[in-house]
Amino acid sequence: MQDIFNDFPHRRYNPLTDSWVLVSPHRAKRPWQGQVEKLAPDTRPPHDPDCYLCAGNVRANGKQNPLYKNVYVFDNDFASLLEDIPTGELAENELFRARLERGVGRVICFSPRHDLTIPQMETAAIREVVDAWVEEYLSLGAWDFVNYVQIFENKGAVMGCSNPHPHGQIWAQESIPDEPLKKQKAQLKYWEKHGTTLLNDYLQAELNGAPGITARERVLFENEHFVALVPFWAVWPFEAMIVPKRPMPRITDMNDAERDGLADAYKQLTMRYDKLFQTSFPYSAGIHQAPTDGAAHPEWHFHMVFYPPLLRSATVKKFMVGYEMLANPQRDITPEKAAELLR
Repeated sequence: MQDIFNDFPHRRYNPLTDSWVLVSPHRAKRPWQGQVEKLAPDTRPPHDPDCYLCAGNVRANGKQNPLYKNVYVFDNDFASLLEDIPTGELAENELFRARLERGVGRVICFSPRHDLTIPQMETAAIREVVDAWVEEYLSLGAWDFVNYVQIFENKGAVMGCSNPHPHGQIWAQESIPDEPLKKQKAQLKYWEKHGTTLLNDYLQAELNGAPGITARERVLFENEHFVALVPFWAVWPFEAMIVPKRPMPRITDMNDAERDGLADAYKQLTMRYDKLFQTSFPYSAGIHQAPTDGAAHPEWHFHMVFYPPLLRSATVKKFMVGYEMLANPQRDITPEKAAELLR
């Protein structure tokens, strides 16, 4: 059966989001005559006087950054969510519904060095990023109206990143967004049925094998506390996921050694990305974890996901168009082949 799935189109189920992806491995052999991106030379200086994220520089709103030496977090000057807004809802008609949404947006500068990216940073410096994530999750999650905190990073212009300075964002809001909410429902259903977390059982099958599943076929690497793998249901060509070996609802549950382990896994995975096509690999990455709604959420098993767009080389990217927009996601290269290349 495994050989059949490697050669013929098939659908794969994502139990985390209750959705499907179409896999078409035979299409990976077709010639490419589509768009090819031009690579811009990466000649960034350690400090750019025109960068609004560099230490000591003045941002667009006139505020000056401190001469920070490590991680620096500040309120986003152009946040998509605002704290001070009126309340209101449109609910008179079931076909026309809207509700004002309060929230907070923050920017987290990973380093004062303008010319670095996560794979180029020291693991100890990445650990400071992890610590900042934990502090912000605790701080923002304590706000009375905040029910979810989304931590993420967009890397590369092709992913819409407007500034190459190494940084990420944190959005905290009243509602639980759609993607985490899907995972919330799926993990709760699994927990209530099995008494274990969905991702713990999935991880054990990936590591040790299961009926019809070859052990470690999609595993990229592991350290003492985390496993990086290409999920069986991956949508993007080189999509990956970092999962803690110990089931934990939130990043705040990590002990000191586990924080080091997450920093190490973050660096190791992004280094593999850069080496794959010998380029500064673009991606969107983020942490999915339990809401901050005051509930315990033992069903949650936090994880970090990576969605990179590159398909065949540093100049060919995957577009989610046509069938993907109108029907459901589709990929050509199998997750197993992607894992093999990343390893």
